[in-house]
Amino acid sequence: MKLREFVEEQERLDPEFAEARHEFQPEAALMRAMIEARQSQNLTQKELAERCGIAQAEISRIERGIRNPSIRVLQKIAEGMDMYLQISFLPRDPQPGTRSA
Repeated sequence: MKLREFVEEQERLDPEFAEARHEFQPEAALMRAMIEARQSQNLTQKELAERCGIAQAEISRIERGIRNPSIRVLQKIAEGMDMYLQISFLPRDPQPGTRSA
């Protein structure tokens, strides 16, 4: 069984698991986006840290989901990669088994 299949099964079987996964989704998306952006430029955490003036350990903590950075820190990181930060509010997908209004 693949990890994705296991997670989907757990979400169906355990509402608490599904809720916890849903609550962690924004942090997971941030971690993925930051890692992918950094790697797309072939930057190490140390190189990114030097470019944006943030300690490498802090970059690591953000990428591992240990630290919840401020918007200002995220802007500095984006600038260090010569990118801009975009934040969106999107409509929620209806939860399985519920109706949308």
